[in-house]
Amino acid sequence: MSHLSDLIALSLLPIWLGRYISERLRAGDSPAAVFERLLLERWPDEPDKGATVRARAAEAIARASRGGITPIAWSDAAYPPALAAIVDPPPVLWMRGAAAALERPAVAIVGSRAGSPYALVVAERLAADLSARGVVVVSGLARGVDSAAHRGALRGAGGADGTARALPYDVAASTIAVLGSGVDVIYPAEHKPLAREIEASGAVLSELVPGTPPNPAFFPQRNRIISGLSRAVVVIEAGEKSGSLITARCALEQGRDVLAVPGNVLSGRNRGAHSLLRDGAKIVETADDILEELGPSAMPARAEPANPGREDQASNRQVDPVLACLQPGEPCDLDAISERSGLAPARLLPRLFELELRGLVGRAGGGRFVRFDRPC
Repeated sequence: MSHLSDLIALSLLPIWLGRYISERLRAGDSPAAVFERLLLERWPDEPDKGATVRARAAEAIARASRGGITPIAWSDAAYPPALAAIVDPPPVLWMRGAAAALERPAVAIVGSRAGSPYALVVAERLAADLSARGVVVVSGLARGVDSAAHRGALRGAGGADGTARALPYDVAASTIAVLGSGVDVIYPAEHKPLAREIEASGAVLSELVPGTPPNPAFFPQRNRIISGLSRAVVVIEAGEKSGSLITARCALEQGRDVLAVPGNVLSGRNRGAHSLLRDGAKIVETADDILEELGPSAMPARAEPANPGREDQASNRQVDPVLACLQPGEPCDLDAISERSGLAPARLLPRLFELELRGLVGRAGGGRFVRFDRPC
């Protein structure tokens, strides 16, 4: 609990310290040591600063316990590896919902808060098709395109009649909503029923401690989480100054794919998305366009036999170049695996997820992976 409390304390410090905090944690410094060093360096004239922040961290833990909110620390094996790989991952994620949603391949769908009927229909249809194929849809629970994407994903996960789909894949996909407030402070308020639906099969996430009210400054920050969780970002009907372009920029900085849906050239609503298309973003008309861009590893793995033959196991371990970079039982971070394999992190993560689904690799916390001696 002390380790978690220290990470929460770090998360309560100004966001511009995020990169430094991540660098020190990746270097092996303990959260407590990083926190104390920052207090000495940044607030030498505020002797009560540490006690005040730690009291807020303790209150956050208590409020989460009362509200059924799960804190997921950066060092926890449940922390999404894709997010752990960005330069400034949140020290702690706060979650309501199903942790399984964090384990699936994900695609973000973002766009205008004042989406046209065309944009809303496209967002819902794309999200439903992706979810039905086992891909988690990530968005920000905002009005317009975001909420349409969440609703579509919920429909796709349950089928048009609300019953579970029978697919030949091991799927448990729905949608993840990333908030610019605490997970117990839903904004906009009219989306509280939608948030409850999401919690039933997906997840509502925030880096902000429970009880944090929405603030305009928080929404650009949360966009890096939306893209960081995702393999790709799809932009639908974004204007020239749309916040969705911030998410697209974060995606490009993180090595994610950026795609866009073409729209009406007369209304001016889609100039931001069309600018992305001119700069090389792939045109999206259907979910197939997205899956084609991501490649075969975007699809969840088919269920493996309960006891695969020894010959097949041996072949997997001998042939796979990523497995060859890992020693059984020795956790290794993404940067080291990338250096050994020659694969960029953005291309390496999908392969690691696939190996994880096959039981050959597991998460060890802090964005690290470990190879198993035999499939689990």
